[in-house]
Amino acid sequence: MVSQLISRCWSWVGEQASSKLQDALLAIISAGPVPRHVAFVMDGNRRYARSKKKMVKEGHSDGFLALKRVLAICFRLNVKCVSTYGFAIDNFKRSPEEVEALMDLIEEKLLEICQHGDLLEQYGVRLNIVGNTALFPERVRVAARKAEDISRHNDKSILNLCMPYASSDEMATAVQSAVNKGLAAEDDITVEDIDSQLMTTLGRSPPLDLLIRTSGVKRLSDFLLWQCCENTQLQFSPTYWPDFGLWDIVPMLLDYQRKAWASA
Repeated sequence: MVSQLISRCWSWVGEQASSKLQDALLAIISAGPVPRHVAFVMDGNRRYARSKKKMVKEGHSDGFLALKRVLAICFRLNVKCVSTYGFAIDNFKRSPEEVEALMDLIEEKLLEICQHGDLLEQYGVRLNIVGNTALFPERVRVAARKAEDISRHNDKSILNLCMPYASSDEMATAVQSAVNKGLAAEDDITVEDIDSQLMTTLGRSPPLDLLIRTSGVKRLSDFLLWQCCENTQLQFSPTYWPDFGLWDIVPMLLDYQRKAWASA
């Protein structure tokens, strides 16, 4: 009994020391140039689950916990906007069982935001669901609308949950909208016209400064292709997304700052 108490005390001391170290580290980083808009390709949930001998659904669930952890880091650093690749349109090609499990998980987490939106309120975060939501089941669309509505009054930061999303789909939709507007006005369609119709632009997101992909895969997988075609730094981490955290992102932020200072 005494040994358990001592162990818990040491664990608490360790947590407090770690928390203070993290606070100090984030304070140092926030003193330098911080990216306004950071995007994450949250890759590796399934491989993480297999490596831990867990079910795939558990891997995705652990991935949501990692998202909450990373969002807190970004917003504590005063990152204006975070975009995450929550569910690709291409993911609908996975097994019906996995797709159904993901729909359940997405609905559950969106409703959780509606009931306990502490993170959004704490940092004044406006939530945008970016993607072709018509592809979602009705129950998920209802949850998405509710989650967006509760944060509409927030204006300090932006969280783009990109789902179901594909950059090619977003660009095709933007081009069609620009053409419709151009035909109505009898004007030529410009790059600026298309850019103004992108879902991220309509959601008031700033230009993309830093895109991070986890799990060691080095490709963009049809994510924010238009947004990252100019002046966006790309970073790739070997860590599976559910394990991704402060000590993975810090070197990337320091590298961002080094390059920002070099180009100033």
